[in-house]
Amino acid sequence: MINAFDSKGTYYQLNKKKELPIVLIHGVGLDHEIWEYQFNSFENTVLTYDILGHGKTPLEAGRITFDDFATQLINLIDELDIGKIHLVGFSIGSLIARNFATKYNDRLQTLTLLSSIFKRSNQQQKIVDDRFEKSKNSSKMSNDALVRWFTEDYLKKNQERSEWISSILSRNNMKNFNKIYELFVKHKDDEDFKKIKN
Repeated sequence: MINAFDSKGTYYQLNKKKELPIVLIHGVGLDHEIWEYQFNSFENTVLTYDILGHGKTPLEAGRITFDDFATQLINLIDELDIGKIHLVGFSIGSLIARNFATKYNDRLQTLTLLSSIFKRSNQQQKIVDDRFEKSKNSSKMSNDALVRWFTEDYLKKNQERSEWISSILSRNNMKNFNKIYELFVKHKDDEDFKKIKN
């Protein structure tokens, strides 16, 4: 297993096995560690990394866009001399994957989107707007996300696991988090999906 930084400062973990790597993109407020169970579960090579402003990867830009995340990923796989990939994204990771797919569709073998968003209703938009306002006034990330991601029963039966995820969330730099969370909140499904082909 390789733990390293690429030349642009992206921290990544690489488990080299068979070709056609699976690349896993985590959600906002998390980092590469969230894929711990999946990292060694596949016959293929698996690549996980910290998106900009998360985990060990810094965020230097004053303003950030989804294009910056696509550039981060293409730089990483180019530097690792990886051609086609199976791309998997969770939450904001799915939005990053969607953006990447519209720009670098020729690099994809498959695209898997987990807990993505599409055509939010007015009520759904208000909920995320309210969450964002609350987040902007917080010095630390809330654990409210755990209740959205997991059932009450799961949290009760897996207290150690939920506390571990809470510890990842608590490490966030809130300035960076809010800058990136705003992208998720204001996302308008403006990708050109026609560019994503089999």
